[in-house]
Amino acid sequence: MRVLVRTLVALTVACSAVAFASAPHAARPAGSPYVAPAGSGALFLVSGHGYGHGVGMGQWGAQGYALHGYTYDQILAAYYPGTTLGQTTASSIRVLLADGKKKLTIFSPKPIAVEDGNGVDHTLPAGPTTLTRKLELAVDGGPKQALVPPLTFSPAAGATLTLGHAYRGQIVVDVLGNKLRAINELPLQQYLYGVVPAEMPSAWLPAALEAQAVAARSYALASRKAAAPFDVYADGRSQAYLGVSAETAAGRQAVDETAGQVLLYAGAVADTLFSSSTGGWTQSAADAFGPPGRPYLVSVKDPYDTVSPYHDWGPVAVTAKTLESAVAVKGRIVDATVSRNSSRRVKALRLTTLSRGTQGTLSVSGATAAAALGLRSGWFSVGVLLLQPPSPNPAVSSGTRVTLSGIVRGVRGVVVQSRSSGNPWTTLGSVVPAAKTGAFRISVKPKVTTEYRLANGQDAAAYVRIRVDAATLR
Repeated sequence: MRVLVRTLVALTVACSAVAFASAPHAARPAGSPYVAPAGSGALFLVSGHGYGHGVGMGQWGAQGYALHGYTYDQILAAYYPGTTLGQTTASSIRVLLADGKKKLTIFSPKPIAVEDGNGVDHTLPAGPTTLTRKLELAVDGGPKQALVPPLTFSPAAGATLTLGHAYRGQIVVDVLGNKLRAINELPLQQYLYGVVPAEMPSAWLPAALEAQAVAARSYALASRKAAAPFDVYADGRSQAYLGVSAETAAGRQAVDETAGQVLLYAGAVADTLFSSSTGGWTQSAADAFGPPGRPYLVSVKDPYDTVSPYHDWGPVAVTAKTLESAVAVKGRIVDATVSRNSSRRVKALRLTTLSRGTQGTLSVSGATAAAALGLRSGWFSVGVLLLQPPSPNPAVSSGTRVTLSGIVRGVRGVVVQSRSSGNPWTTLGSVVPAAKTGAFRISVKPKVTTEYRLANGQDAAAYVRIRVDAATLR
């Protein structure tokens, strides 16, 4: 499914959206504390909802609807208001499997029929065949010869062609700029056999799988590439397509039960985007991708997304140093706040920075921030733990009063802790920040060089050190 930022995740997770299963800042296991390293600055605790862009159907929510007895047409109507079910006359589709490759290996257990660019038919023996840009093949029982592109490979009856995965239909190989491109041409129905189980677990209820089949069919037709030699990609740029290797009986049944059915809006096939988990509200296309949006891709409540393991996630611990690197900020980030769009997602992440004593501000789009930090979605909140020593911060006499300041916002149960060399952390007291700004100040009287930090029981920010002049020690 097309998104601003996404990868594919395992089928058992069922994510066609921003899939962030391998993201470096995935939510920690319960009970796993985070202690920020020294010198890493403020600690930002990011929590959120959903997985992916959240536009259109939420796959976990569709399963939730199915668990509550809804039929596939009712599920689709809930996510794409104003659309109607109709029939398509489209019967085939072209899928880009590979592009810009130096070599490609095609395999079939049976002989393969090959038609060259001049319309001449050849026979390629069974087994693997490696192609280079010269397209030299040992066809018709003879030695290798260069064939005129494009080459159309067709499997024998009952066989498939393998190019990484096994595929139904034909594979067309062409040469562009001395590199190889491979396109799978096959019936639309058979294409969907390899899409539905790649996008949604086949163990889910039939109504959810059938809703997925209609959404996938509609999206494939609505997003066909104009004036291109192929219609769709085989990956996240369109939707996941893994060929015969991904097919399941339940997936094929869902495709067959909804044969030819698409969603229509104003007589045209609807652009039925979908993602893994909406967090409880879908996002409008206008909010996600900019105007003009789609009348049927508006923000709607997704009441049964609660079955999703990604309905709520976090907290994700992100240090200021990590954030500075992720969004390429010059200076030290000391605060972060968010503004939201009408679909509850973060429209902008507003960062407060300090550079050589000068305070500045910078705004980063929510989508950019989510991508840079590997967050599961753009629906998130940011808690702040910042503790700062006085500036400058020279060594002080033993017992001198020192004022520490900082920000605590969006995090509960925060305390100030201290330790001196060789001793464990001890709690000095709770932090009571200002209601609106989160700012606070606290006075300490270190007798020896002491480190101070903010903690909330689960996580702890980087410490600051107040040095005590050894000459003043008693």
